[in-house]
Amino acid sequence: MNDKPKGLLQVMRERARLLHLSYVTEKSYVHWVKKFIQFHQGKHPRQMGASEITEFLSYLATYRNVSASTQNQALNALVFLYKKGLEKEPGEFQGLIRAKETKFLPVVLSISEIKKILGALNGIQWLIAYLLYGTGMRLAEALELRIKDLDFDNNLVIVRQGKGNKDRSIPLPLFLKLHLQEQVLRSKKIHEVDLKNGYGRISLPNALDRKSPSAGKEFKWQYLFPSKNLSKDPRTGKISRWHLYPSILQKSLSRAVNEAGINKKVTCHTFRHSFATHLLESGSDIRTVQVLLGHSSVKTTMIYTHVTKEKGVGTRSPLDIIANDLNII
Repeated sequence: MNDKPKGLLQVMRERARLLHLSYVTEKSYVHWVKKFIQFHQGKHPRQMGASEITEFLSYLATYRNVSASTQNQALNALVFLYKKGLEKEPGEFQGLIRAKETKFLPVVLSISEIKKILGALNGIQWLIAYLLYGTGMRLAEALELRIKDLDFDNNLVIVRQGKGNKDRSIPLPLFLKLHLQEQVLRSKKIHEVDLKNGYGRISLPNALDRKSPSAGKEFKWQYLFPSKNLSKDPRTGKISRWHLYPSILQKSLSRAVNEAGINKKVTCHTFRHSFATHLLESGSDIRTVQVLLGHSSVKTTMIYTHVTKEKGVGTRSPLDIIANDLNII
């Protein structure tokens, strides 16, 4: 690839950070722009437009058999490239072959299956898994929690800049309160060691590093689930302690599901599906569940009504409903 695309990718990265896009989104956009340029044999995007974008996206749908969501992700990346990177309109996408959108019902675990899986986990993995089921958070949202996002006085967990760049609050499962307080203390000990060794500074969101240079070392900004090792921040190049990698739980969950003898396709997101479904079954109304999940439209939440049973009353974390049966101290 020649120097021009490389310079353009750097512009894209800078614009993404200026707009406070997540690092995951930034990487995804850069990935698809590279694929787009490679598909057109290194041709610079300035020399291309809507027809080349249409050709690439149609290729993804017809020959790569990508999902509708993947094709949309590639489209968003290329629109971002042209509008923010090149500062020009890409044009109209005429004749675009759309990938088929498949409607899948979410995999939902029964209460019995939840108990078996949670009982097969231990250490930090079980705490994160309990938190996912007890709050309905996405895995990334749980791992990105900072100390200040736990409000023990009001029994709330605050999700910052979730999907769609929105904040929301979720009731903290009382069953997990003591365990989370203990995790805060473990995180504090790690942070104190890092400070003694000349580290302890974490990257802050929304340009807070420039506005308040010393805030990055404050404990309240540290991750609730810190990584075991220090690493280089991919954006700043500075050495800091990131949060745990998603694979830490994903691998343990896979083993726990096999150990529990459950023949379903279970992922970390399955806890979120189960959280929503069990809340509806226990009597919570659909709009309450919509808010807790952070869905922009209630239509997205409606998919969970397919397994709801006779409704009761009240909103309570499903983890607290089964807490007495878990026999975990």
